[in-house]
Amino acid sequence: MGEIRLEELSASNIAAANTLSLKPGQEQFIAPVSYSAETTVTDPAAAWQRVARLDDKVVGFIHGNFDPDNEHEEFRACIWRINVDADAQGQGVGRFLARALAEEARTRGFDRITVMWEPGTEGPEAFFHRIGFVDVDQTQYGDIIGALAL
Repeated sequence: MGEIRLEELSASNIAAANTLSLKPGQEQFIAPVSYSAETTVTDPAAAWQRVARLDDKVVGFIHGNFDPDNEHEEFRACIWRINVDADAQGQGVGRFLARALAEEARTRGFDRITVMWEPGTEGPEAFFHRIGFVDVDQTQYGDIIGALAL
């Protein structure tokens, strides 16, 4: 396996990021309801979007949000979305992307990052727990809020 590299989302890689495949059953977990509701008030300047490349192929995408003044603590430093291509899952790509966002959060002065997910057996809960997130709350829509201390 080659080295995973981080690259800013750009015109040259967005098409590849948009075509990342999923394993069967993962489609329903792609974006929790809470995120959809929050996007109406999110500041686009707070977005941190990166892709992961492995052997020159885009294999993952992460959309982070850094908004220290957001009225909702769970949206101040968070993983908004993380997608790893079905063929690259289990190879450390998701962990790599989450760690990159955590490091960016640390350099910006945050002491934790959060993420939300919809509960379900095919969902991302086990992944987030494996990389250190702990359940801290639940949204009004039933999504789990996980936090990773930095």
